[in-house]
Amino acid sequence: MKSSIVSEVKEKNGMKDRVIYHIKDKAIWAVFLAIVVGFSLASPRFLSSSNLFIIMRQVSMYGIASVGMMFVILTGGIDLSTGSVITIVNVVCAHLMVKMGFGMVSAVLVSLLLSVFIGLLNGFMVATIRMPAIIATFASQIVFAGCAYLLSGGVPIYGFDPRFKVIGQGYVKAVPVPVIIMSVCFAIGSFILNKTYFGRYFYAIGGNEEASKLSGIKVSSIKYLVYALSGLFAGLAGIVMLSRTNSAQPTAGNGYEFDVITCVVLGGVSVAGGYGKISNVIAGVLIIGVLTNGMVLLNVSTYMQMVVKGIVLALAVGFDCLQKKRALT
Repeated sequence: MKSSIVSEVKEKNGMKDRVIYHIKDKAIWAVFLAIVVGFSLASPRFLSSSNLFIIMRQVSMYGIASVGMMFVILTGGIDLSTGSVITIVNVVCAHLMVKMGFGMVSAVLVSLLLSVFIGLLNGFMVATIRMPAIIATFASQIVFAGCAYLLSGGVPIYGFDPRFKVIGQGYVKAVPVPVIIMSVCFAIGSFILNKTYFGRYFYAIGGNEEASKLSGIKVSSIKYLVYALSGLFAGLAGIVMLSRTNSAQPTAGNGYEFDVITCVVLGGVSVAGGYGKISNVIAGVLIIGVLTNGMVLLNVSTYMQMVVKGIVLALAVGFDCLQKKRALT
């Protein structure tokens, strides 16, 4: 009799825990809907078809870069070079097409190879030299931001092949091409995390790096991989941005790394590593895109937008830290 009562209590507690987990898991989507409703009431232009297309194009760049950033954060790292990778890819791709006569495809491929190289360089500093990720990637950020200025001379580069606009401004029926690219990137990210052995290693390393080493995982090789992927996805976001703006600016990616980190952390990926779902990162990306667009429509100053985004990042990280603290008690 006593054992049956105990088992019943355990079952009820288990069910309660599962309900709480599902509520927390879907809470980010409830926040997104609340923000959409709020901006819809505040501005009649918010839900117009033209503005929705603007939002989708805008979030596509955040979304593409967030896939690679998620991989890095899952392993317990950080990549502050994302904004500079976006910038240098903008400038190099434009320079190759306009100044050196490269074809559109070859210029894009060379630029993406450069972004992977930057990622591998970050991986080398983090995994082999064992520099803290925040320092290694911050150094890369400064170096390649300077390289972008040196290559461009501090002035915009424009005058591309008109076909290049399709990447950032084209449509497939009613769907913008950047949204299709973002969706493919999310699908690839989900496949890597859920269907490949090295995707599972990302979680393992973030959960306990020492235990991962002892279990035979080549931690250094995985870190090279995640930073290379982060560079690749950031580079692809840079190509989409270049096509959308049709001009390479030496400041194109300034601050993008913080927006992308906010998207990922807001989507529930633990800053300590080891936990996160790509479906919730999509919600985080949409929230940042909607917040940015909504504040512009309401004529909120750029400085106030920075304050709001900083508060959102602090709240997201703070919530993650509280969750970790509760789990340990």
